[in-house]
Amino acid sequence: MADHVVALLKDLVAIDSVNPSLVSGAAGEANIAAAIAAHMRALGLDVETQEVAPGRPNVIGVLEGTQPGRTLMLCGHIDTVGVDGMRAPFDPVVRDGLLYGRGSQDMKGGVAAMIDTARVARDRGFRKGRLIIAAVVDEEYESLGADALVTGWTADAGIVTEPTDLQIGVGHKGFVWAEIETRGRAAHGSRPTEGRDAIVRMGRVLQRLEALDRSLQARPAHPIMSTGSLHASTIEGGRELSSYPDWCRLQVERRTVMGETAEGFAREIEAIIADIRAEDAGFEASSRLMFARPPYEVPATSDLPAALAAAVRSTGTDTRTTGMSFWTDAAILGGAGIASVLFGPGGAGLHSTEEYVRVDDVRACRDALASLALTWL
Repeated sequence: MADHVVALLKDLVAIDSVNPSLVSGAAGEANIAAAIAAHMRALGLDVETQEVAPGRPNVIGVLEGTQPGRTLMLCGHIDTVGVDGMRAPFDPVVRDGLLYGRGSQDMKGGVAAMIDTARVARDRGFRKGRLIIAAVVDEEYESLGADALVTGWTADAGIVTEPTDLQIGVGHKGFVWAEIETRGRAAHGSRPTEGRDAIVRMGRVLQRLEALDRSLQARPAHPIMSTGSLHASTIEGGRELSSYPDWCRLQVERRTVMGETAEGFAREIEAIIADIRAEDAGFEASSRLMFARPPYEVPATSDLPAALAAAVRSTGTDTRTTGMSFWTDAAILGGAGIASVLFGPGGAGLHSTEEYVRVDDVRACRDALASLALTWL
């Protein structure tokens, strides 16, 4: 018997779809979008492309039932991170039940499963409701694809097929990116009375950020998201070895749970700067928020988690509901009124030099989604 979902997954992994916003000059999503559009048309779906940015289209396929019912959206991103250090990133090799290659787990395994769901549901007599298969761009950077998707498409519920080890993710953390700059005074390295070291002054900020992180992680944990946290991501400053640095720039990431906001993090940073300034009137620093995405939790009134759990178990796979630490496009779908959960195959090597997805998980994910499409809709 032909293994349609594995063949499709191999085809997707073999296509370079590195996000060009992450890696300058990268291939982007045009080629993989074209392949997905052709595949979904061959399955008999109504297919639409949505140009999000030049050469970067979302692809949306629709399986329309002949009887009224609910609408379910299956959504997954088709961009990947870069491939530096990988020996054969676009050679989809299967060994010991694991399929290797860039994007195999994050998240072409889930994308292949959701696309093949339409084929299986159709062959098993799909009649009621509407199944939307949305392959979106740019999740690894700013999620431009999901932002564009919800301007033209909606559903009663959604499933984002990120890798969850076949567990049902009912929520996840958000994140905030911020930049802090300290200023000093440039001078020759031999003249300490004339110079003011901006990098050393940033050290005071880092100490307080470390204390804030400890405080965040000591707070009572959210039931499914644990606690907020922060880390210093990048730092740069100075001009040359024999000069006092007159500037230092730090970029930090704050992971947020329900009830925490970007504006709240901005206040935390400003409190740190004010605290240092109270100790040293000559301390000069400023901060700005760069980008943020909110945490997300599926509404308690949604029947989707229970329905999906029943569908998963009907295929012989065990599952449970849980929270996820990583941010996903489910927050965008949820923000647009599409109650959404996460469900996808397992594997290892997210963003690493050796990435793989479990082939049996891809099949199990597909079968569970098809069961849901035939019952919940």
